[in-house]
Amino acid sequence: MHAQPRDHQVVERMRAAHHHARHILGVQADRTLYEAWGWRGRTLSQPVSTSHGPAWLRLACSPTGQIAPTFWDGNIDAEGTIPPTVPRPRLQRSHDWSDEPWEYRAELYDRIAVRPIATSPALTTAADLPRAWWKALRTALDQVAAVATDRFTTDQNYLDWVMPRFLGQPVDIAASSWTTAHGDLHYANLCAPTLHILDWEGWGLAPTGYDAATLHSYSLHVPAAAACVRSEFADLLDTTAGRFAELVVIAELLHGATHGDDLGLVGLLRNRAADLLGRPVPSAADEPIPSVSVCSAGRG
Repeated sequence: MHAQPRDHQVVERMRAAHHHARHILGVQADRTLYEAWGWRGRTLSQPVSTSHGPAWLRLACSPTGQIAPTFWDGNIDAEGTIPPTVPRPRLQRSHDWSDEPWEYRAELYDRIAVRPIATSPALTTAADLPRAWWKALRTALDQVAAVATDRFTTDQNYLDWVMPRFLGQPVDIAASSWTTAHGDLHYANLCAPTLHILDWEGWGLAPTGYDAATLHSYSLHVPAAAACVRSEFADLLDTTAGRFAELVVIAELLHGATHGDDLGLVGLLRNRAADLLGRPVPSAADEPIPSVSVCSAGRG
C-alpha cells in the first residue's frame, strides 16, 4: 500500500472510476470507506459488498497505448496458472473499459479476514510471525517456483543496465538461473497471522532466490527480521545464485529510490551491497531507463 496521491485530480479521477466499476459489476461500497492506494495512484482498492457477501474491488489504470502486459495481466494470469494451494485472495471476475486518455481494469476478489503485516513495503517494527507462518510461506514460494511460465518479472536487458549503474564495476550481471517468483514479496503484500499473499501483477521469471532477496531487503530496518529471513531462506540466499539475487534486488530498489521510492532504505541497501561485494558502492544519479521488455525499472 502507498500514500494517497497528492494530486487531487488523480484522486478524484480514480474515485470516479472506482464508482463506475462498482456500478458495472453490481457491487456496493463498504460502509468503512477504506481506501488502499497503489504505487503513484496507479491502483485504488476498496472493500465492497456483493449479493454473495463481502469482496474486494481493485481498480488499475494505465495511459492509453502504454499498457505493460506483464503487469496489466498478471493477476488474471495468476488466477489460471498459480496453484490453488498457494494462499491468496481468489479473483471472481474482471471488467475492462476505456475513457481516453486512460485504460481501466476492475478486478473483484474474495475478501480475506486477515490484514497485511505492514502498511508499506518495508518493515519498520518487529513482526512476531509464528513458525507455522514461515513454513507456509516457504511452501507457497516453492510451489510458485515450480510453475512453468514465459512471463518475466525482470529480464537480463534491464539487469545489464541497472546493476553496473547502481552497484559499480566490476560486477557480475549475468543471472545463472531463473525461477518463477511472486516478484514483489514485501510486507504490505504478506498477511498474517494466517498467510495470504497479495498483488500478483508482477509474477514471472526472475533470478533464483529473488523473492527471498526482496523480503530480506525490505527487512533491513529491523535487523532481527532480516536475520530471520536469512535463516529461513539460507539454502537460497547463502549461495552464489542467492547473493546475485540480492544484488539484483538492491540495484532495482536503488534505482527506484532515484524516483523517490523507499528512500529510507537507501543507506541500508548500499551497506548490504558493500558487504556482498566486498567494496564500497558508488552513488549514482538518475538517467533515462533503457528499452526493456518488462517494467521492473522504476517499480515501487
